[in-house]
Amino acid sequence: MRYMPHTEQQREEMLKKIGVSSVDDLFVDIPESARVSGLLDLPNHMSEMDVDARMQAFGRKNLSPQDAPTFLGGGAYRHHVPTVVDHLIQRSEFLTAYTPYQPEISQGTLQALFEFQTQVAMITGMDVANASMYDGATSCAEAVLMACRVTRRKKAILSGNLHPQYRDVTNTTVQFTEFSAESLEASLDETEDLKAKLDKDIACVVVQNPDFFGRLQDLSDLAEACHEVGALLVVVVTEVVSLGAVKSPGAMGADIVVGEGQSIGVPLSFGGPYVGLFATKQKYVRQMPGRLCGETVDQEGQRGYVLTLSTREQHIRREKATSNICTNAGLCSLAFSIHMSLLGEAGFTKLARINHGNAAAAADQLATIDGVELLNDSFFNEFTLRLPMNAETAVSNLATKNILAGVPVSRLMPNAGFENLLLVAVTETVSDADVDALCAGLKEVINAE
Repeated sequence: MRYMPHTEQQREEMLKKIGVSSVDDLFVDIPESARVSGLLDLPNHMSEMDVDARMQAFGRKNLSPQDAPTFLGGGAYRHHVPTVVDHLIQRSEFLTAYTPYQPEISQGTLQALFEFQTQVAMITGMDVANASMYDGATSCAEAVLMACRVTRRKKAILSGNLHPQYRDVTNTTVQFTEFSAESLEASLDETEDLKAKLDKDIACVVVQNPDFFGRLQDLSDLAEACHEVGALLVVVVTEVVSLGAVKSPGAMGADIVVGEGQSIGVPLSFGGPYVGLFATKQKYVRQMPGRLCGETVDQEGQRGYVLTLSTREQHIRREKATSNICTNAGLCSLAFSIHMSLLGEAGFTKLARINHGNAAAAADQLATIDGVELLNDSFFNEFTLRLPMNAETAVSNLATKNILAGVPVSRLMPNAGFENLLLVAVTETVSDADVDALCAGLKEVINAE
């Protein structure tokens, strides 16, 4: 029998208390088309051994990036993570550590978060970074809310070449606030004029670098234009390894830098958990969401670490909180810091150069295929190809040849007329043989079409 903790009378009392007539009224915001009526077609019960066998069978239907040449990107990237990273984060003192409310017994956790903040601030070129957020998309949304608080304005402009999922999360976050976000149309011809959208009512402009299509840009002029009207420039970085090779957002004049830290220390893992990066200028620190770990000295003069700023709902009254994010991605940020420490500054730069070199070589080779056009004048390790056929069809056909060819743009931008565009990411994990296999496979599927 199912375990039902509440009686019918208790349920009726609870519904009456919150002012609804039935449980169904609690789900009115979910469209009918998204609701499931009745039970799913699943067995009522199975033994543990049978469940394990069933799940193993499901798993074998997946084509893992570890088992095939992979060119997947679009905001999540496969990089080599040294074995020592996984070994260290599974130490019990890290794996089971709770939030560091008591600094006297949480020095290890606080120090790890402090080191993480330092690394993020250094690579983004900013003054201060927080002790991590959920992921890049929620960091982006929090940056818009912060910019509105700082400027006391209510509108943000989102570049059309911002990752669609970052845009969607931001719009979802602001829709029930007093703020708004205007999303521009995605553009392939690089004619997007963000400066023309600027006026005294704009709180911030959000732009991605490299952008969704992989293109690099110098945002210095845009930053200056934003500052002339009192707006902030928010720069999004979905591929953090790029910061080892390109000019940092801080050096371009960014006011807030957010991004996804998954590329360093964190495997793909079916889309999460990942780790959000958030950095800003010192003068805006009190409006920064999340938590900030600081370095101090104890009464004996020994170095120690404390939570310096904790303006979130767990620590402060809701109306005064800067964020409702109630945790930090602690284990993932630790993995980030360990991997970054192993690389060091020279290693981080070298990794970025290898990524760009591999991508440049692959792009040149792919562009020689009849009917394939490289759309990028610049890129880091990801670029966009125009195919002479539907990109989703090409990717599906290549998957049958055990090649993960990339991400069809139409999968993330379904109504933008980009059906023939393919995002291809090339990291240090891609070999020459992998590129040869992709080229040969792509020629076959194009000729078969």
